Amino acid sequence: MLRYSKRVFAREIVMFLVALVFVFPVYILVNMSLRPANDASSPLTPVTQPTFDNFVAAWQQAGLASALLNSAIVTVTSVVLIVAISSMAAYPLARVLSRLSTALFWLVLAGMMIPFQVALIPLYQTMRDLGLLGSLVSLILFYTGSQVPFSVFLYTGFVRTLERDYEEAAALDGAGTFRTFLSVVFPLLRPITGTVIILNAITVWNDFLVPLLYLSGTPQQTVTVALYAFVGQFVSNWPVVFAGLVISVAPVLLVYFLMQNQIIKGFAGGLKG
Repeated sequence: MLRYSKRVFAREIVMFLVALVFVFPVYILVNMSLRPANDASSPLTPVTQPTFDNFVAAWQQAGLASALLNSAIVTVTSVVLIVAISSMAAYPLARVLSRLSTALFWLVLAGMMIPFQVALIPLYQTMRDLGLLGSLVSLILFYTGSQVPFSVFLYTGFVRTLERDYEEAAALDGAGTFRTFLSVVFPLLRPITGTVIILNAITVWNDFLVPLLYLSGTPQQTVTVALYAFVGQFVSNWPVVFAGLVISVAPVLLVYFLMQNQIIKGFAGGLKG
């Protein structure tokens, strides 16, 4: 058994301090969201008379219902497409050992090296020419294309760590490549799929610039754009603003806590390759 030494105690203290650094902003966020509007005390002071009226006001005045629905549609659709495209693309890239597959793999990874700001104006013009500006489809296409390279990188590294025994057994039973992938390989990709889902969901959900550009001038808004307009309008009522922020981050935090074990396993396996 490991002995409880001074070094272990020192590490625990460091971990506790690091945890405090990350928990502190969350405390401020929740504490301010529960504070009555007439409470002018310091944000560090714990609220003595918590109220949920701020959440009701934020929900009604910021139009968060439609904004949350739009963000959910864009996030879920984009993530599903990213998972489907990236996993199917990564399987042959990881299993076919040839110069062509290696070249294609590095070509896909080149998409990670190009800042999206470089292609922002050409992509905007393309969406305009296609008549997609002002629709959620433009956001889905943008996020799917921009997030696939990193997801392929994660999937490829994870597939390379898998043994071929199950795939060979499926081939002996007469299963084709697609059937083998769908019935044998993809279920084994559950850890890395959880990682891909949560990383891309956070990226898509929290993005502000692309929805601001592509949905500008239309009644459709994502939650980040809605909160941006809401903060500008109700900047003097900070408890309501913080309540709106809590509502906006709650869905993605819930998904993260539910899938945190899959995320850790996916990173551990995906980065080995």
